[in-house]
Amino acid sequence: MKVTDGVYALDSTKGNYAYLIQGEETILIDTGRPGQGKGILNELQGLDIKPDDIKHILLTHHDVDHIGGLVFLQKITGAEVHASAEDIPYIYGEKKRPGIKRLVSIIMRTGKPENIIPFSPEETIGGLEVIPTPGHTPGHVSFLYNDVLFAGDLIQTSHGKVSPMNSLMVWNEELSRKSIDKINHYQFKWVCPAHGQPINVNGKIEL
Repeated sequence: MKVTDGVYALDSTKGNYAYLIQGEETILIDTGRPGQGKGILNELQGLDIKPDDIKHILLTHHDVDHIGGLVFLQKITGAEVHASAEDIPYIYGEKKRPGIKRLVSIIMRTGKPENIIPFSPEETIGGLEVIPTPGHTPGHVSFLYNDVLFAGDLIQTSHGKVSPMNSLMVWNEELSRKSIDKINHYQFKWVCPAHGQPINVNGKIEL
């Protein structure tokens, strides 16, 4: 599904969207649930994108439904993989996820990726600005590309409205709220969440 010029929500991951950006470089944001990697690859090929066209895979956070296709896609594309330093130990399996997420990670196994590069402060990758937005996880990040905000699980959308994530799935609600307040200081038009449809918010997330 095309969101705007050069930005696609990948229908093969509907319900926990991964996104494709075709800008300075071709970039994939998140990789869906375990087993969705091949569907992502097929969808990219339908857009005339070859596996080795993908130069970077950027991860918003460590949850299983965002890193499920990572091992497969990293191997097929040869892309550099980037995530926050705080969340990398969870992705590698060196730290256990808290609460219900621990059970989910046991049921939905993801494998262990290689050579994840931690984001640097105020980093920009292929035209995407990396914005730390902790709360949902310790190292959750969002990305700003032109007037599009890729929000990961900072928020969700439903029926054209933005709402907070279920508190059972949020590591620190106070930090998450502060991250939402922080993100509203940036200029953007579109919000692209993992859960829910991309929506036009005219520059502000209102809960």
